[in-house]
Amino acid sequence: MYWDLTADQLRGKSDDQVRRWKNPRIKAIKNFVAVIGDKPLADITGDDMLDFRGWWLERMEAQDLTANSANKDLIHLGNVLKTVNKMKRLNLVLPLSDLSFKEGEARQRPPFSTGWIRNELLAPGALDGLNDEAKAILLAMINTGARPSELASLTADQIVLDSNVPYIKIEPHERQLKSRNARRVIPLIGVSLEAMRGNPEGFPRYRRTSASLSATVNKYLRTHGLLETPAHTLYGLRHSFEDRLLAADVDERVRRDLMGHALNRERYGKGASLENLQAILQPTCF
Repeated sequence: MYWDLTADQLRGKSDDQVRRWKNPRIKAIKNFVAVIGDKPLADITGDDMLDFRGWWLERMEAQDLTANSANKDLIHLGNVLKTVNKMKRLNLVLPLSDLSFKEGEARQRPPFSTGWIRNELLAPGALDGLNDEAKAILLAMINTGARPSELASLTADQIVLDSNVPYIKIEPHERQLKSRNARRVIPLIGVSLEAMRGNPEGFPRYRRTSASLSATVNKYLRTHGLLETPAHTLYGLRHSFEDRLLAADVDERVRRDLMGHALNRERYGKGASLENLQAILQPTCF
């Protein structure tokens, strides 16, 4: 509908110019639908828009993107929705204001405290209303520090439970890794091991639609009072994992290997064994 309503803006453009004009708008709508689902224009809520903004905030951090990237998506999305609303005389009040990011806005999401994880997130029944796969990914994050998208894309071959030290393999499989440093193995312990034992084939619900995962979890945590502060998101569990490693005086090489971060010098040797990593992580786990 939007293409017909904006046909005047394409007059005189070459095929390549039309393509370059359309593509970012297509991308914005696809991103939005991947996060909140495909729903009637009148049913889009303020919470939907905040979930989409939150997804972009996490993506900015995880992929080192600028605020400009997110703002372009928000602008194109808003333009499509407002144009259809106006030109079709729907007279809807769309929740599109005060969503843009300030250039240079801090992307760092605060970590959940150890006490909050133990007493709130892991309290009996706290996560029972969350769908099984989303709940398992959240629990898997706690003791692995893996990115939500890395866990969502795991296949059965990457989940090794019949080893002396159960572990997951973060490696490219029908998707690119964030960087070459992201390829790694992480031991499974505590609640994360139990979560993966319940999902030995991975998470088919989110394998190709991981964009909706964070929105689903964050909305659940927010509505159930499980966010430590309004600034917290699911991604904060990754930061909590790193903070616990730091507090336990874990060697920098080991921390960076587990997190999938670059090392400030050349990597020598294979790094710590799975047995060593398991022993290092055991005191920090839930």
